[in-house]
This record gives sequence, C-alpha cells and structure tokens, in this order.
Amino acid sequence: MVPASPLTVGILQTDEVDADLQPEFGGYAPMIERLLRGVDPALRFETFNARAGELPRDVDACGAFVVTGSRDSVYADAAWISRLAGFLRTLHRAKVRAAGICFGHQLIAHALGGEVRRAEGGWGVGVHAWRLCASGDEFRLLALHQDQVRALPPGARRLAGSAFCPNAAFVVGDRLLGVQGHPEFSKPYAEKLLRRRRERLASAFQPAIDSLTRRTDERLVARWIAAFLRGGGADCFGLGMAGDRPSPAGPSTRRCALP
Repeated sequence: MVPASPLTVGILQTDEVDADLQPEFGGYAPMIERLLRGVDPALRFETFNARAGELPRDVDACGAFVVTGSRDSVYADAAWISRLAGFLRTLHRAKVRAAGICFGHQLIAHALGGEVRRAEGGWGVGVHAWRLCASGDEFRLLALHQDQVRALPPGARRLAGSAFCPNAAFVVGDRLLGVQGHPEFSKPYAEKLLRRRRERLASAFQPAIDSLTRRTDERLVARWIAAFLRGGGADCFGLGMAGDRPSPAGPSTRRCALP
C-alpha cells in the first residue's frame, strides 16, 4: 500500500474550550487534529484563530480547510463571522476543499445562500442518529446545537439527515462538506458541556445524558472527512459502513478510497 502524501489542513477555529476544561480536553483545534490524524497520519495542520480575526493570507495557504464548532450563531452580527463567511465564499469560487463541523457546517450553508435558524424541535443534544441518503445506513455522533440548516444553499446535495435534523450533512460542488454532528468530541467532554448547560437544556438534559451510553461512529466519519479533504467525491460520505471497512471497489467508489 502506497503511503498517503502529506496534506496541510488549515483549521479555522471559531471558539475556545472553557479555560478550566482545557487541561483535561485541550482546545478545539487539537481535537480536530487528533480526530483526523487518527485515521490519516500523513495529515499536517495549521491553526487560524478566525474568532480573533485571523484568516489565511490566501486560499492556497493550505491544501484544505476545516471550520470548527462554536457556541455562536452564524447569523449573529459579528465582524469575524462575516469575514469568515466571505473567506468560505472565496474558497468556493477557487474550488478549494473545506469541511465544516456544527457551526462550520451551518456557516457554509449560510455563506452560500442557505437558511440557518433555530430548530423547531428544540435542542439537539447527546448522541443522535442520522441516515445516509444514498444507502439508508445509520450513523451516530454526539450533537450539541440549537440552530440547524433549514434550507440548503443553491447547488448543494443532502448526504444525511433525520426527522429532527433533515440536513445533517451536505456537499456543495464536491468541494465543501458540512457535518452537523461533532465527531471530534469525546463523551466525557460532551457530558461536561451538558451538565454546564443543564438549566438551559431543561427537559432535553436527561435524555441527552442517558444517550451517552449509545455507540458513536466518530472514527468512521473522520475517515469520510479525511477522504473528502484529500480529493474524494461526495460518495466518500458513507463508505465502509459494514464493520468500518472500505466498501468493495466499484464504479462509484474507486475515486474515493478511505485512508
């Protein structure tokens, strides 16, 4: 097997882990690094603190990008969000690959003309399950969000969803990928956040805590994201569902090998 070539992924960081939790869990950029390097050791990373106004000098600064989650809403009146949305539009025009997680997923949709608003069903917290549009297979990730993508941007294709969150994953032009769940979160970290937000979560709190006993598929989703960033098409999203193994080679999968 030929080793994967190096690829530098720019992490566009949009929030900070609470200071007292950082010694145990680290920051959001290191979480992304651990997630993706765990399935593709050849990946390299450079972090840009987008929340502080730091963005790459141009779209060629890295081979691909990942936008992290954030406690903010993408429609908030904040200069850093507007600048980051503009950068995502520039990436889209330049056909540079990027993936967004939770807030990042929503910002890709918002920046390109989709609609993001509060979920009618309330908080999406704990372990959630979504189904792949192509196969109907189910995967699970940790979730922590009030907002969700209610309308996809022009040219986008839905990849996964559920009754609660119909647009849980989508792709735009085989270059931009959005994933609502949090594959980078660990269950201990998610539990800390849930307990800190207990009053805000109200009736959603206990079901979310109870759900943490369910299995999650963060490694599988990490492989999908890494394969996409390396140049795979939308059909990367969903490969290897049977026992976390790559699907048999075929016309729809040859150009989308999992790392």
